[in-house]
Amino acid sequence: MKFCLQASIAMAVIGLSTIAVTHQAKACGLSLVKSANGQWTIAPPAKMSVSATRRAFLTAAAPAANVHAMRNPLQFLAPIAGLYEVHMTAEGNGPTGLPDGAPVDHAYVAWHADGTEIMNSGRPAGDGDFCLGTWAQTGPRTYTLNHFMLSWAQYASAASDQNPPSPPLPPGGLYFVNNEFVGPASIHETVTLSRDGQSYSGTFVLTQYDKNYNIILPGGIPIKGTVTGTRKTINSPVTY
Repeated sequence: MKFCLQASIAMAVIGLSTIAVTHQAKACGLSLVKSANGQWTIAPPAKMSVSATRRAFLTAAAPAANVHAMRNPLQFLAPIAGLYEVHMTAEGNGPTGLPDGAPVDHAYVAWHADGTEIMNSGRPAGDGDFCLGTWAQTGPRTYTLNHFMLSWAQYASAASDQNPPSPPLPPGGLYFVNNEFVGPASIHETVTLSRDGQSYSGTFVLTQYDKNYNIILPGGIPIKGTVTGTRKTINSPVTY
């Protein structure tokens, strides 16, 4: 269990003194910002710059060599196995939760034939954008996933604070340090693989805890929504 991060941090520290600290908790699929009054709010997922998006489009549009590959025999035993591009979108969280349609994560996810799973989340790598899960088949094309994450607090501190970074930043600059464990988190998914095996769709429930296993999401309830995955193959172009 990888909602614009730098902008969220910058807004959180505007108006504070140069020694103020803003907390931001990170885990795969989740970015929580702790405001000055101690309340947790959710930041949107990271987005690519215009130039990066253009490069991805040009790469995707370029013709790719068509590799004639034999089907992996493990997929006969575990049809869900493979690599997917995944979107997680909030839905049904009520008036105190994320609005319907809000992006929760955009990731690459690998389902392994041995019943394990790994996610490369849209979160920044420095915040821990890889998390792990275990899955089981519950029907002919239906699967359930239990995904585990670890969240860390990120401090946005003024360069004039004690123990400034090296080399020092200009006056008014910010630096970021992950140095406090917030707590574990989990994502539970129930998904159905399409008949052609090229995609899946379903629902998810994301829960973030503190170190005492108290839910610290807005409203004190988990985030729920829909999840879709599109299979990536040896001939797939780069998309994100």
